[in-house]
Amino acid sequence: MILGLTGGIASGKSTVADCFVECGAVLVSADQLAREVVNPGSPTLEKLVDVFGMGILTAGGSLDREMLGQKVFADPEARRMLESVTHPAIAHLAECRLAELNKAPHDLIVYEAPLLFEAGAESRVDQTLVIVVDPAVQLQRLLERNTLTEAEARQRITAQWPQADKVQKADYVIDNSGSLEQVRVMVEALYDYLTRRGDIDFSIS
Repeated sequence: MILGLTGGIASGKSTVADCFVECGAVLVSADQLAREVVNPGSPTLEKLVDVFGMGILTAGGSLDREMLGQKVFADPEARRMLESVTHPAIAHLAECRLAELNKAPHDLIVYEAPLLFEAGAESRVDQTLVIVVDPAVQLQRLLERNTLTEAEARQRITAQWPQADKVQKADYVIDNSGSLEQVRVMVEALYDYLTRRGDIDFSIS
């Protein structure tokens, strides 16, 4: 089974993904794939330079993700241009990785993808899990994680789908507003349920 894991920025998706790995799941991260497709010399990076200019590169020729982020989060059209370049490359790599993993007898494969719904990638997974978080906690975590002003952090949050919209499309939901131990307990219970070792129904549908 492939579980699509998604949620808003700073909701703790990676923390939840790590908890699934601790339980025994195999993880495929769309963020990691996104880094792979823009490696120096890659066709995708060359296309991004054509669109956004040499200013998105570091002195060593790698993608300056922070610089690119400043360009696209403030401009919806720029964000659409970025996605038109990167999403097809990420989709192809994701489909290849997931298909290869699906050939082996894994109890659970987790596909962590921040833009799972926005990219229309639900077809790559069997069921979906959305991570939600209290808005105040989300903002605080984002400010602590990134070098952003409060205005910039709020802009990045509002640039994404509202949490409520993602919840409407989810098979399962975990609230990650609390402690690591709390979320670990919820992940372990869901893992047991999905791998047929538990009897708690987490479905919201």
